[in-house]
Amino acid sequence: MYRLLTLILCTLLWASSLSAQKYSISGTVKDGSNGEDLIGATVFIKELTNTGAFTNEYGYYSITIPEGDYTVVFRYVGFEVVEKSVSLTSDQTLNMELALENTAIDTVQITAKLDNENVTSNEMSVLKLNPKEIEAIPVLFGERDILKTMQLLPGVQSAGDGNSGFYVRGGATDQNLILLDEAPVYNASHLLGFFSVFNSDAIKDVTLYKGGGPAQYGGRASSVMDVRMKDGNLKKFSGKGGIGIISSRLTLETPFVKDKGSVMVSGRRTYGDLFLKLSRDTTLNQTQLYFYDLNAKANYKINDNNRIYLSGYFGRDVFKFGDQFGFDWGNSTATLRWNHLFNEKLFSNTSLIYSNYNYSFNIGDDQNGFGLSSQIEDWNLKQDFTWFASSDHQVRFGGQLIHHNFVPGQLEVGSEVTITPPVIDSRYALEGALYVQDEWKVNNRLNIGAGLRWSLFNNIGDGVAYTFDEEGEIASETRYDRWESIAFNQGLEPRISTRYLLDDKSSLKGSYNRNFQYLHLLSNSVSTSPTDVYVPTSNIVKPQIADQVAVGYFRNFKENMFEFSVEGYYKWLQNQIDYKNGADLILNNTVESELVFGEGRAYGLEFLVRKTKGKLTGWASYTLSRSLRTFDAINGGEEFRARQDRPHDVSLTLIYEVTPRITVSGNFVYYSGEAVTFPSGSYEIDGITVPYYTERNGYRVPDYHRMDVGVTFRLNDNPKWKSMLNVSCFNVYGRQNPFTISFQENDMGNTEAVRLALFRQVPSISYDFEF
Repeated sequence: MYRLLTLILCTLLWASSLSAQKYSISGTVKDGSNGEDLIGATVFIKELTNTGAFTNEYGYYSITIPEGDYTVVFRYVGFEVVEKSVSLTSDQTLNMELALENTAIDTVQITAKLDNENVTSNEMSVLKLNPKEIEAIPVLFGERDILKTMQLLPGVQSAGDGNSGFYVRGGATDQNLILLDEAPVYNASHLLGFFSVFNSDAIKDVTLYKGGGPAQYGGRASSVMDVRMKDGNLKKFSGKGGIGIISSRLTLETPFVKDKGSVMVSGRRTYGDLFLKLSRDTTLNQTQLYFYDLNAKANYKINDNNRIYLSGYFGRDVFKFGDQFGFDWGNSTATLRWNHLFNEKLFSNTSLIYSNYNYSFNIGDDQNGFGLSSQIEDWNLKQDFTWFASSDHQVRFGGQLIHHNFVPGQLEVGSEVTITPPVIDSRYALEGALYVQDEWKVNNRLNIGAGLRWSLFNNIGDGVAYTFDEEGEIASETRYDRWESIAFNQGLEPRISTRYLLDDKSSLKGSYNRNFQYLHLLSNSVSTSPTDVYVPTSNIVKPQIADQVAVGYFRNFKENMFEFSVEGYYKWLQNQIDYKNGADLILNNTVESELVFGEGRAYGLEFLVRKTKGKLTGWASYTLSRSLRTFDAINGGEEFRARQDRPHDVSLTLIYEVTPRITVSGNFVYYSGEAVTFPSGSYEIDGITVPYYTERNGYRVPDYHRMDVGVTFRLNDNPKWKSMLNVSCFNVYGRQNPFTISFQENDMGNTEAVRLALFRQVPSISYDFEF
């Protein structure tokens, strides 16, 4: 593997050395108002066709061209276009700060990009969002939510009301890797899924790779969501916030050394529990129900070649019903990064990353109760290089090493409880990867992105590894020392994507990628639960493997006012996990005995039509898809529908600017009901009615649909204090979409299905400000 990576790099070095008398123009592109790095800004040479670059996640770019006189053009949506003349006789550094456009921009744009970038870029199966671009979209409880907005786009499906989990192209919720400043977030939900952990005021950029992602990403079978926090205002003290019906938030930014160092702090908290304290009911006024989160980030420019960042996220949910029961869960992340510029062509980022997700569940008091807790903790060292080899080649390479610590469950009992709590072994693992990725401009029409990732996973002691017989009973057990290898797995993950321009308005794209997933979420509940358990690949549990191919056609109309795309994909899934009937997943040292393994496939077509200019903007998306599984131990070995199998998914989002100060918006969502296993009948034993189950996931819950509407009033556009009022209604026509469906006997002795719906109409109002 090392020889193969070396050969690829040497070949690229040799190719770039043939370009004699060429020089580099490099630098950073920033927002002139606050000094924030602009991710994905376009820098191109006016006199040369198809010659340019996009800034990376730190705002850096580099272009290598022959010596001569040129015009360098800098573009970013919402900012003034800047042209700079250069006489290139040696390597030059050209840093640029862009000013906001004086004229009003469209209320909502989905991506910060060139008008036809969807056609010309090499990317496909990629969605991007900027928090500023979703201000007008109506949301639940007045809280803007990046995850919820992503679910209005094709190929991304909501896991339902009360759940911030999402499905991507037929994959399960645990097959999505969510990164916040490079740190994994294992549970991205607040308030049992009604909110996500991402405070939009603290977020700068979000990118979701649905397939064909570059080789620097890995570890999940379906998708990667890369979320970047704001760096902090380098120019002046500033802030923004909002007051809603159940939560408020505040973000503050300030330089501590102007143009060199800054800090950003953002906090959010719900306060519904404060109103409960006004109740005369002693149980209610002692109830706690809230969440909070805190984002913080600092950065400092040491010199032109070195910059450091320190960022962190801390969030927690707390629910306590008097002295009867309670639970809480939360995420903590920290990322220390060092950017180093070796020269105009070689950019380096070194990261030390910490992540922790934990929960606790308590019933009763300290004398007669018990408490359950669990966690997963990661330490991650990551090294990335970007080499701007030539105007035709941009190469990324690097690697990472992660130490995982899994605590699947710890039980503590009260002082007067006589039972002895079981001891559940912690589990440890090392996960690593090496990768290389080349973006190659073959000619003016053809671009190719090719990458290779080698991943490894070593499950290590200290603990006991079991084997099981066909009945699930322990056949053998072996104890391992702390660093002794229990099971080692590794594999190659090739990636390739292509783009062929048919003309300046249309293109064809294709991709293939393979992903290994070594961590697995065990959950037999429909919605995200704080008691979900992660387990590593082991001597019993094999790594999930996903192979996906995708093709797409992209076309723009009427001077890029309308965008159209259709993508088709097919995904093969190996080593999928399901559960035996009545599986016991909590506080189980031999949880592998409760699992069954099989294969899966998913395929579909995704359509997107988008209007990006004018007073009326928005998009319509439709996804036609299937997600199927095959397990020898389930359904008689016959293929069955996965829970997330939804043949039809439709969304429509419209934003209309009535006046420069008033914007009306609405969205409509429809999708097929989830596949579920319902009893096909019942029988009676000793007077007890027992349900009878046949086909796995043979039924569907009723189809889901709703409409949301909202109005945004811009109250004040004074640069020193901007404010707006947002009034919205979630589920405006009161559709009772099912959250759960249970079965119970009615007065006639017959079994009937009972639907529980979380929401009918939910009006919201929020006041937002910025200074």
